[in-house]
Amino acid sequence: MTPDQRPRLTVLGLDGLPLSLAREWCRRGLTPNLARIALSGSARSMRAELPELSPVNWTSFATAAGPEEHGVFGFTRIDPRSYDVAIVDSTAVRCPTLFQRLGARGLTSKVINLPNTYPAQPLKGMLVAGFVAPELSRAVYPPFLSGPLTQAGYKLEADTARGKDDPELLLAQLNTTLDSRRAALDLLWPDLAWDLFVFVLTETDRLFHFHYPALSNPDHPLAPACEGFIRRWDMLIGDFLDRFEALPGPKRLLALADHGFTELITEVDLNAWLVQQGLTRLTGTHEHENDARAVASDSQALALDPGRIYLHTRERFARGGVTPTQAPGLLARIREGLLNLRFEGRPVIREVHQRQTLYPGPMAPVAPDLVAEPHPGFSLTAKFDARELFGFHGRRGVHTVGDVFFYDSEGAAPQRLRDTGRLVLDFFGIPKQD
Repeated sequence: MTPDQRPRLTVLGLDGLPLSLAREWCRRGLTPNLARIALSGSARSMRAELPELSPVNWTSFATAAGPEEHGVFGFTRIDPRSYDVAIVDSTAVRCPTLFQRLGARGLTSKVINLPNTYPAQPLKGMLVAGFVAPELSRAVYPPFLSGPLTQAGYKLEADTARGKDDPELLLAQLNTTLDSRRAALDLLWPDLAWDLFVFVLTETDRLFHFHYPALSNPDHPLAPACEGFIRRWDMLIGDFLDRFEALPGPKRLLALADHGFTELITEVDLNAWLVQQGLTRLTGTHEHENDARAVASDSQALALDPGRIYLHTRERFARGGVTPTQAPGLLARIREGLLNLRFEGRPVIREVHQRQTLYPGPMAPVAPDLVAEPHPGFSLTAKFDARELFGFHGRRGVHTVGDVFFYDSEGAAPQRLRDTGRLVLDFFGIPKQD
């Protein structure tokens, strides 16, 4: 087989893109390049893994496995001894990635801006890590990539902390990160010395969180500015699709989101709810909203973003007191209470999943005891600074479990993110378990 005949798989990641909104944009003529795939018969929706967060779902794609195998259950994890809450990164992944498994077969991967790959781990190929990635030098593999990317002005992430209240600043920074993704694409693609190419655009997620109404309503005051950015985003999609079409065969294209999105109805703080129920007591021992040291020893449960609930058991937590005989009753009480929770007469929680059924795998012992799945429009948070149960804290868009964008040039119909990773393994003839 000559180099031009090697089978190639390309993956276009469109972070947070709902299929319904994508098709609306395409029919309006806003995104003519996206329309090349979104309006085809091979585009369809799928469901996100739970919780419906980027690190959970992109890791499920990148490992062809669910959280019960890869061990990533959210943006954060809690130390059961110190109660410190830390950001999850690539070192938390507990099973091999697609890139490691391809590399073991002598196949080369090139990966740009894939979330939860920082710090960059060695692979056969090249990697530019995505969110959360605080510094470029540890976000790339091989390390020499930091040189040309720095020269190109590569920006890892927009400053949403400042940009959330300043639409002009946010859009300017998103344009800079979009230019950075293009620079990385120009650097890693041209030699075609790869078998798998993964290119993820996360800018839509950032924009949706703070300005989703402007992107779903053309009459919104911010719509012209936001749509101007989407047109530039669409041009980069067109560039990627053109590159794919120019590839010699055999080849295949997957395009996928990690979750859907919709307009926010309200945020719902589950720790505030647990406090109201008398199941959590928070002290003043904390430095910030995510400092779980505020959890008192007599608390019976605690929550982590976005809907993860842990019983405060003796077996798991240093200060926990819940016994095995108390646990079933507490779980039933919490589940029933959450399913009965209402906001302005509307039910908040669609379902409350138990660990044993949601995560039947080797990482189940460290999984949350319950995972609350909200109805679309409700954002489940879990802070440790005694917030109100309902409220707005700067965001106007929220993830959804359903309506997740997916396209396959060969017409596959995966049910959720782990299945998209399995499509990659299948393409290269690699069984799920080597």
